[in-house]
Amino acid sequence: MTEDADPVRTRSRILNAAEALFARHGFDGTSTARLADAAGVPKGLLFYYFRTKPEILSALLEERLDPAALDPAALAVPGDPVQTLVNVGERVLGDRAASGVLREVIWHEAHTRPEVHAVLTRYRHSLHETIEHALRAGLTAAVDTRALHAAASAWAATITARPLEAPSADHEHLHEAASLHAVARLLSAGLLSSARAI
Repeated sequence: MTEDADPVRTRSRILNAAEALFARHGFDGTSTARLADAAGVPKGLLFYYFRTKPEILSALLEERLDPAALDPAALAVPGDPVQTLVNVGERVLGDRAASGVLREVIWHEAHTRPEVHAVLTRYRHSLHETIEHALRAGLTAAVDTRALHAAASAWAATITARPLEAPSADHEHLHEAASLHAVARLLSAGLLSSARAI
């Protein structure tokens, strides 16, 4: 094992090792000794960076589930709320599909670990705000703020409730994309009808 003089790199190595091990063996199936070994650090150093194993899990999810990485202006398509919603959805779903921790850890630990539930609650709230900002940036007409809030809430629920498994075949991916577009069209129609009512 080697100690790294760079605390940022060491912390990152610990989180990367935790992601791989939690995805493969589960949270409870991963010992801190195994985690330290995989990260290439002494076991005591784990607890210098994180007080408890659940704190490692929380930090991992907080950093891997970061809606702040989504730029609402870049996702917005002026005059096209459907594509704006689809852009957000595809980005979030793509990020989840690319990460073993998001597919495995969340799936297995969301209902049993309060720290995972707390992180997911904060994530959904932040994602909701990001969706609202993206919709505002893409809308060309004033809409009812309650309708905007409802559309953002519904979209956040839709994309966070999607299966966490990566599609196993192209036809499944196409079906998922079509259903995502259908829900986005429905939400956009309701949102745009609120603009006409103002």
